[in-house]
Amino acid sequence: MLQRLGRWLRAAGHDTLIESDGRDDYSLLKQAQEEQRLLITRDRGLKKFRHADGNVVLLECKGLEDCVADLSHQLDINWLYKPFSRCMVCNTPLTDTSEAQKQRLPEDQKGEQAGESYYCPGCEKVYWSGSHVRHMRDRLTDWQQRYATSTQSRPSADGGPVV
Repeated sequence: MLQRLGRWLRAAGHDTLIESDGRDDYSLLKQAQEEQRLLITRDRGLKKFRHADGNVVLLECKGLEDCVADLSHQLDINWLYKPFSRCMVCNTPLTDTSEAQKQRLPEDQKGEQAGESYYCPGCEKVYWSGSHVRHMRDRLTDWQQRYATSTQSRPSADGGPVV
């Protein structure tokens, strides 16, 4: 449902599970409750479950920018929480690359002039700080500047959402 938003939450550094379509509502809610996660959804039916209020964040949005604005309005989202510290594919926290893992980088990213690189021990993907990371960081910074508020009464998503 909100898989693209989930990938951006991961890019911001939030522990975010992204569910593929097909799981029933009750099992999604049960997992969110057991793991003390927020379940971010556009499915109004999830709010009907007993005890769903503390775990379900219902978004009324269309498109990524609208969803970012709606989510930021409802939760205290820090879009610069820990940028690029989680695998965009499997959500595992990234580690520094070893010399052997650096050999998997593109040629222009190897050597002393290369930027930072990271490794995912979960899916074994290697990441590096290319122009795509600068563009994504600019977008996260823009969202943080536009939507961050000093309101402390809203719940924080730092516990890890499920989208």
